[in-house]
Amino acid sequence: MTATLTETKTSRGNVTALMVALLAACVAFQLNASMLSPALVTMGNELNTDQAVIGLSQTWFFTAAALFSLFLPRLSDIIGRKKILIGMMLLMAVGSVIAALAPDVTWLFVGRIIQGVSGPTVPLCLIMLRSAVANPRKYGTLMGLITAVNGGVAGVDSFVGGYFAEHYGFRSIFWLMVVLAVVATALIAFLAGESKPAAGTSMDWLGVFFIVVAVGALLTALNEGSKLVGAFSAGTLILAIGLVAVAAVAFYAFWTVEKRAKEPMVETVHLRQRSTWAPLLTTTLTMTGIFAVINGIIPAYVQAAAPGFGVGPTEMSLIILTPYALLGWVVGPLSGKLAPVFGYTKVLRIGMLGSVAALAIIAFFGLSSLPLMIAGTVLLGIMYAGTVNIMLNGLGVVLSPAGNPGFLPGMNAGAFNLGAGLSFLVLPAVLVATSALGDAKASYLTVVVTGLVITVAAFAASLLIPKPVEAEVAE
Repeated sequence: MTATLTETKTSRGNVTALMVALLAACVAFQLNASMLSPALVTMGNELNTDQAVIGLSQTWFFTAAALFSLFLPRLSDIIGRKKILIGMMLLMAVGSVIAALAPDVTWLFVGRIIQGVSGPTVPLCLIMLRSAVANPRKYGTLMGLITAVNGGVAGVDSFVGGYFAEHYGFRSIFWLMVVLAVVATALIAFLAGESKPAAGTSMDWLGVFFIVVAVGALLTALNEGSKLVGAFSAGTLILAIGLVAVAAVAFYAFWTVEKRAKEPMVETVHLRQRSTWAPLLTTTLTMTGIFAVINGIIPAYVQAAAPGFGVGPTEMSLIILTPYALLGWVVGPLSGKLAPVFGYTKVLRIGMLGSVAALAIIAFFGLSSLPLMIAGTVLLGIMYAGTVNIMLNGLGVVLSPAGNPGFLPGMNAGAFNLGAGLSFLVLPAVLVATSALGDAKASYLTVVVTGLVITVAAFAASLLIPKPVEAEVAE
């Protein structure tokens, strides 16, 4: 297979302009993903529905984001990365308009699913940056800056979302998203250069169909399985098992198609390589071990009157979630700068060990002391949000096969979403199962220790990731 290489030479001034455009796109996407979290109650009230249904709108947004992430980076290699990113931003704006005008929850779902097309924004921006910046040191620093946005916009996203929902209603948040998406679209159109390294290649749409069905069925199975945590239902269990079976059959079909296709979405030889499956496994396990702990378990415990600390939601955000996100924002560029010098895998493993230490502090000391709980989440912000998250995103780009640069970043984005879904399935299930013992504090301890054990497994998986030699420099 011969691909026509079309890359844009980029000067220092152009790199600055490109960074402005890419950061605008990433901020627009991240706010689109996280700014609604504090507004979910308001959305339910204004649309006359319950929180379970409103929560599904979030689930379908992230599911759509995961599915589009699987193939849009590859499609961008073929028809143009700038073109695809502009299309994603425009559809984000369209989805935001639909959600802002939604007369009922059905139209809210439609809007959120359309917004989900923007799912691969961060990996696509990293690919565009990689094609524009040849210097590994410079790329590492800029990569860290872009990827740090993925952990939250310095805690501002939750605060702004809550403020707008409280004072102007949830629709105002979507109108703000429209403005941000339009601004990002204009900046990309005028400041970003085009690159399409696989121009002339045919898109493997049959392969896309089967991998989307496989991952979609698996994510939906996880969502159905999470319902079993609250109440057992034979019908839900059968549906979840059926969806897992569909996912397995679809993945087998995907593998078969890729082996026979003349221009496959990904060559099966790449799927067998450690440079592919090891980072995907590490990403999935890391997200499973940490995501629900910081985004669900800890906030719930801190706010609980017993056995927690009885802290209100606003104060909890200020002392737990904002420092976590802010430190990820600050540390991200530093870890990105260190990666090409000390090694991507070495920096990743340091972050993994630091994350294990943070979870240990939270589990064995933080549950009894609010200051130590804050200390544990601060360390998690530095080591996970500011280091591990940056390295996992970066490795998806620098380990991707030269002839198919969009493949691994897209699959890695799917692994992030799969891990997040598993996290909110496994950890709450542990909490519910152990709560029957009657000791609430012991239940929370068990949950955090479970996350710690899974994160240790993720560290073990990270030892299998090969060094991205071409992306690193010798001292």
